[in-house]
Amino acid sequence: MAQNLDMVFSALADPTRRAILSMLLEDDMAVTDVATPFQISLAAISKHLGILAEAGLISREKRGRVIWCKLEPDALRAASVWMGSFGQFEPVDLDAFERFLEDEFNAPTEDADQDPGVSA
Repeated sequence: MAQNLDMVFSALADPTRRAILSMLLEDDMAVTDVATPFQISLAAISKHLGILAEAGLISREKRGRVIWCKLEPDALRAASVWMGSFGQFEPVDLDAFERFLEDEFNAPTEDADQDPGVSA
């Protein structure tokens, strides 16, 4: 699983590959259509697609003379589960924490007149 996660995150690290995945969210696309919005060669796009396919994020299928790319929706499941494990902690509301500290430090105490070492 760790090696697969490494491949997924490595594939996602590149902005061109993330853009390709976003495009494939809409529908399957031919390789030439994938390449159209980018200012890089078709060979470079093919390399990006190879990395995405190796990571399992897309699949490629030849239909006639055209290679089609398809997003694999379950491919990010392991990465999502792994990242989700870090979401088990509630986010800290720093404003509420600051108000709490102000209340605690500014509140008058009953024992303010007593020696700190003497208990009531």
